[in-house]
Amino acid sequence: MRERVSIEGVDVSPDHFIDGRRVASAEIFETRCPFDWERKLADVSRGDAGTAALAVDAATRAFPVWSAMAAAERGAILHRLADLIDANIERLAIVECMDMAMLHESLRLRVIARGALNFRNYADLASDYRERVWSSRGTANRVIRMPSGPSVIITPWNAPFMLSTWKCAPALAAGNTVILKPAEWSPLSASVLADLIEQAGFPPGVFNIVQGFGRDLGMALVSDPRVKRISFTGSVPTARVIGRAAADNIVPFTAELGGKSPLLVFADADIDAAAKKAAGQYDDSGQVCMAGTRIIVEESVREAFLERFHAYADAHVLGDSRDPATTMSALIHPDHVARVMGFIDRARAAGDTIVRGGKLWREGANFIEPTLIVPRSNDSEVVQNEVFGPVLTFQTFRSEEEGVALANSTAYGLSGIVYTGDAARAERVGRAVRGGTVWVNTFLVRDLTAPFGGIGISGLGREGGDYALDFHSDLKTLQILEGSV
Repeated sequence: MRERVSIEGVDVSPDHFIDGRRVASAEIFETRCPFDWERKLADVSRGDAGTAALAVDAATRAFPVWSAMAAAERGAILHRLADLIDANIERLAIVECMDMAMLHESLRLRVIARGALNFRNYADLASDYRERVWSSRGTANRVIRMPSGPSVIITPWNAPFMLSTWKCAPALAAGNTVILKPAEWSPLSASVLADLIEQAGFPPGVFNIVQGFGRDLGMALVSDPRVKRISFTGSVPTARVIGRAAADNIVPFTAELGGKSPLLVFADADIDAAAKKAAGQYDDSGQVCMAGTRIIVEESVREAFLERFHAYADAHVLGDSRDPATTMSALIHPDHVARVMGFIDRARAAGDTIVRGGKLWREGANFIEPTLIVPRSNDSEVVQNEVFGPVLTFQTFRSEEEGVALANSTAYGLSGIVYTGDAARAERVGRAVRGGTVWVNTFLVRDLTAPFGGIGISGLGREGGDYALDFHSDLKTLQILEGSV
C-alpha cells in the first residue's frame, strides 16, 4: 500500500479499493492539475488484468450476500453513504476541482450533492418497487426483479464523481455488486469515494474501485465472463470495442457516447435568454456531452442574437478553477487540447469562418478561447463530429422545416435545446428534434426518474429511474395456477 497524498489538505489514497481494502499495483501513472499542469497531484496505482481478476473475484464472492438482502436493507447502507457524501462535500469538491478542473463553486454548491441524491434516489426507488400483478388464463402473474450479478461501470473524465454515483447507485440498489473504473485522467475523487464506502459499512467486495487504462484493465474487466452487466460512458470507438466483448459473453451493455446537440432558436423566442444560454455552452470549456454545440438561429433574428451572444461570451473569465471569478475551466489534458485545436485548425483550412476565438488562451496552458465557427456547409467536420471543447458552430434557417432538418442532420442524437415563444411550436418541434432528451426554453434540468440516453451513435440503452434498475436486474415472470396453492 502506498502512502496517501495531500490534495490541498485532503488526504487521498493513490491505490485501488478491492474487497474492502486498499491494494497497490507495481506500475503507476501520474495525474496532474489541468489548470496548473506543472503540478503533479499523485502517482496512482495502475491496474492490469491481474487487478481486474482480483476485483471481479471480490465482487463475485460478495454477490450472494448483497443480493440476498432486502432492498430496504441495502437502501439503508446507500443512505449512509449519501449522508457521508453530504458531510464531505468540501473535501470532494477540492479534489475533483484539482484533478479535473471543474469550477470549485459549481462542485461545492451543486455537483457533489447530486452524488448523494443519486444514492438516496435509487435506494428509495428500489425499496418502493411494486411488482406488476395480473391474472391471465387462470394464472396469477407477477414480474419480479432479480439481481443479475457483478456490474462493471466505466466512467469518463468529465464530472467523474457525479457520473460514477449516477451509474453505480442503481446497480447497487438493484442488488448487484460493482467494479468501478474511473477514467485515468481524473481518478482521485473516486478514491475519496472509496474511503466513504468503507465508512458506510458496505460488506467487503460489494463496491470495488480500480484505476488504470482501458486497453489493459478495462478490457480485462469487460471480457470477464463472470461480469453480468456493463455500463459505459465515453467515446464511440471505445464503445464498439466494449460492445464486441459484451457480445462474446452475451452481457447486456449500455453506452452513453456523447453528442452534437442542436440549440435551435426561433424568431418568436426570448432572444436574450437564448443567447445567454448559448454562451453558457462554454461552461466547463465545452466538456459536457449534452452541450448544445450547434447554434441554429432563424435568419430574421441573426444579428440581434449574435450581438447578445458575443456580449455574454465576452463576459467569460478563464483561469484558476478555485477562483470564484472564473467561469471557464481548463481543458482536462494537453492531449485533449491538441485534439480540439486540430478541429479548429482543420476548420480554418477547409474554409470555415472563425468568428471568435480559435486559439490558445495562453501558451503552455490547457485553455482554448471560447470559439465560434460559421461552417462553409453543413457537411463540415466541425458540424458533424463531436469536438468536446469550447467550440460552437453557428448556422441559420428560414423555415421551421429547415431548422428541424438542420437539427437532425448529424449521426448523433443525445439531446437538443429549442427556444420558442409559441406553445404549439414547442410541442411540435420538441417532438420532431431527434434526441434522447429535448429541452424547451431551458437546459440541463434533470429529473432522476426520467430516462436518459442517446439515439444513433449517441448510445444505446437508457439510464435513470426504473429504467436503470431494470437494466441491472433479470426480470422474471412468475405464474401460479389460480386456486392450486
